[in-house]
Amino acid sequence: MSGGRLPTRAGVEAAAEAVAALLAPTPLLPVEIGGVRLHTKAEVLQPVGSFKIRGAWWRLANLAPEERARGVIAVSSGNHAQGVAWAARRLGIRAAIVMPRDAPRVKLEATAALGAELVLYDRPGEDRDEVAAREVGRRGAVLVHAFADPWVIEGQGSAGVEIAAQLGRAPSRLVVCCGGGGLAAGLSLACPGSAVHVVEPQGWDVVARAVAAGAIVRAPPDAPATICDALRPDATKPLNLALLRGRIEPGVTVTDDEVRAAQRFAFARLRLVLEPGGAAALAAALAGKVPLDADTVIMLTGGNADADSFARTLAEGSAER
Repeated sequence: MSGGRLPTRAGVEAAAEAVAALLAPTPLLPVEIGGVRLHTKAEVLQPVGSFKIRGAWWRLANLAPEERARGVIAVSSGNHAQGVAWAARRLGIRAAIVMPRDAPRVKLEATAALGAELVLYDRPGEDRDEVAAREVGRRGAVLVHAFADPWVIEGQGSAGVEIAAQLGRAPSRLVVCCGGGGLAAGLSLACPGSAVHVVEPQGWDVVARAVAAGAIVRAPPDAPATICDALRPDATKPLNLALLRGRIEPGVTVTDDEVRAAQRFAFARLRLVLEPGGAAALAAALAGKVPLDADTVIMLTGGNADADSFARTLAEGSAER
């Protein structure tokens, strides 16, 4: 997939230049939490509703001509899918996306609307990586991994370069929604002096536990259900683990109720729609699970919320008052 290539800070800076030439910077929005005034990074305002467009663009833009001709395969519950589909359409590359059949309909429909072919699998029941490997073998396409591809990691790190430019300094800490660890790895390269706090759904803290253990840890078969569909890979990958070991703070987890509270907070205070996975970092901050100061930046990573579910979340908040 990467030919042994490792992501670097120089690669992150190059990715940031490429992204800046294509996409407007997403805003840093001030907010007060627990008496501390800090910033949130509104990646939900990207053209595909998430930060994933960064890594997808940098990866596909770096494909060799013969790789572009073969097309790409990606695996995603929806946000990486849309990023890859968006980049592929702009670059004239065929894209097929392996997606779980139970992914939010809004993500399935948006990916298809961008021109990508959907390859659906059952979750649980089928291994998504095995499905992707089969499709790569059948098509001869290039796999664009959602979080363990070096170019994808560099592309995600471009958000950190952008944050430092907007603040006029590096952030003291970054609070990051975490699935497989691609964004956290990229930000750790972009902001080497900043503390990085990864936030995962309760029972799905595969990255924090892997870093603590120094080895890959898989989600247990009886892992609890979570509304954070974007943050539930079975495990991180060795590349991410190598980049994050000794670099991130002890991870924290958030409950579905804490995530819903964060969605309501963002809607009321920031006028933003966050999907559950995109609200996890904010949830940890609101719940007092991470330290905060004036130079803290909370990543708001995704806004592809199912309309009916989001409406129910808002209604629950009204009922509680």
